[in-house]
Amino acid sequence: MGYTVGQVARLTGVTVRTLHHYDEVGLLVPSGRTSAGYRSYSDADLDRLRRVLFYRELDLGLDDIAAVLAEGGARAHLERQHELLLERIDRLQRIAAAVREEMEAVSMGVNLTQEEKFALFGDFDPDDHASEVERRWGGSDAYRQSRERMAGYGEQDWRQFLGEQSAVHERLAEALRSGAAPDEAAVLDLAEEHRQVITRWCYDCTYEIHRGLGEMYVADERFTATYEAIEPGLAEFVRAAIVANADRREG
Repeated sequence: MGYTVGQVARLTGVTVRTLHHYDEVGLLVPSGRTSAGYRSYSDADLDRLRRVLFYRELDLGLDDIAAVLAEGGARAHLERQHELLLERIDRLQRIAAAVREEMEAVSMGVNLTQEEKFALFGDFDPDDHASEVERRWGGSDAYRQSRERMAGYGEQDWRQFLGEQSAVHERLAEALRSGAAPDEAAVLDLAEEHRQVITRWCYDCTYEIHRGLGEMYVADERFTATYEAIEPGLAEFVRAAIVANADRREG
């Protein structure tokens, strides 16, 4: 069965002009022609187009895509796509972690050079969220305290803070993976450590504030997504552990 260029465009969402360009540069040359001389694409052509679009999504240039497609068969391409996806997921997880740490700190007092920001956060700039954070928490004592405290942090301070946060998040994820309940003593200790890291680096995180953070982790899709990227179900697990720990400490 052959597909016309118009049918391929409707099926894939790729414009006719782009398909013509791919043909002209040799990236996707249709296998056949109709009796009237029009382009006719086979199923194999569409499979190749699907791979082209995947690599374009990963920001590869057309020359690079052509080189990759020339390297091997379907199995090799699937393995390459899987490798690139894992790299993209890892990058997005690191960006999401940076967003989570910055939002959780309730602070935009990042007095770092551009070189230090790139070293710490990659292409995510925590200052970009300044207006939203100030709108949501600008009137709170925690916000003011956090700004004052974190405004003086240098690169090494930020590295230590982010490292401690990541470490406690990973131990919470390990507890979830092991099948531990959120109200088990070891998990409650991790929830307390989570609170103390915030208190040590950001602001005085009372149990009331900590409960509020836990609720935000499941109510705000941005926080939920970043915790879920670490381990599915982690946002709710952390919230439950925070609540149980506050109950234990205040009870």
